[in-house]
Amino acid sequence: MTMLILASASETRRRILAVAGVSFEAEVPNVDEAPVKAALLAEGATPDAVAATLAEQKALRVAEHHSDAVVLGCDQVLVCDGRVFDKVDNTAAAREVLCALRDKRHELITAAVLVRGAEILWRHSESASLWMRHFSDAFLDRYLVDEGVDILSAVGCYRIEGRGAQLFARVEGDQFAIRGLPLIPLLHALRKRGLAAT
Repeated sequence: MTMLILASASETRRRILAVAGVSFEAEVPNVDEAPVKAALLAEGATPDAVAATLAEQKALRVAEHHSDAVVLGCDQVLVCDGRVFDKVDNTAAAREVLCALRDKRHELITAAVLVRGAEILWRHSESASLWMRHFSDAFLDRYLVDEGVDILSAVGCYRIEGRGAQLFARVEGDQFAIRGLPLIPLLHALRKRGLAAT
C-alpha cells in the first residue's frame, strides 16, 4: 500500500491530519526557506508563487528518499500592506510582527502539493483575509507571555485555534487552511489516490 508522508515539522498540520483519521508518517524537510523565499521575491514572484514553490520544494526534498511514497508539502505566506512577512525566532521580533499587523487586514496564503518521486500529482492554494483588532499593549504583552515560544512556529505569530483568536476582529477563509493545511480539498485528492477512506 502507498504511504503518505507529511513533509513538515508543524505539529498543527500533524494534528489536523491525525484527527481527520488520515494515516501518515512525518519527516522534516531539509529546506532552508529564507534564501529561497528571498530569491523568489527578488525575481518578482507573487506571494502565491512563493508559497507554492516552497511547498513543492519541501515535498520533493523528502520524496528523494521515499520514491514509492506520496509526499505532502505545505507552506504559508503572510502579506500585509505589500510586505511579505517571515517567521521570527524570538518574542521581541514576534512583538514587532504583531504590532505591524495590529488594526490591519492581512492575507494568509496556504499552498499544498502532493508528489511521488519527481512527479507533481496535485497542487492547491487558498487565500484567507484576517483583520486584527486594535488590541492594547498590555494585552499584547500578556499574550506573548502566555503563548511563549509556541507562536514562533507560525508566520503571523499567532495560533488562531488557541489564544490567537483573541487578536482578531474578523476572519474570512477556511479555518483548516488558516491553520496551515487545506484539509477538505486535500482529503478529496487523497481519496482519489486511495490514501483516505472512501
